[in-house]
Amino acid sequence: QVQLVESGGGLVQAGGSLRLSCAASGTIFRINVMGWYRQTPGKQRELVAAIPSGGSTDYADSVKGRFTISRDNAKNTWYLQMNSLKPEDTAVYYCNARVRPRAYSARENEYWGHGTQVTVSS
Repeated sequence: QVQLVESGGGLVQAGGSLRLSCAASGTIFRINVMGWYRQTPGKQRELVAAIPSGGSTDYADSVKGRFTISRDNAKNTWYLQMNSLKPEDTAVYYCNARVRPRAYSARENEYWGHGTQVTVSS
């Protein structure tokens, strides 16, 4: 069993910055993929950024050049640095992990945090 806890959300003025963190705890051998998603009312949850353990990254077109995802594998923690924030970035942000629980197991389990609110004002 794995628990994900997000932090770092809040209210920020347009053009400002926030740094989100996600910390995972529990039975973890390796987190294969760490990610961030966001959701606004009436819309499906969308991928913002993802990073596999190997280090490559993937970003939504809307955040490329403004957001950066990074990770600390030793701490099972990952981050989303958000710069040049826009009102359109307002959403609940969720961290996501695809977890390999044991070295001897091929299982990959997916976990979600409960979300942190990011509000960008004009």
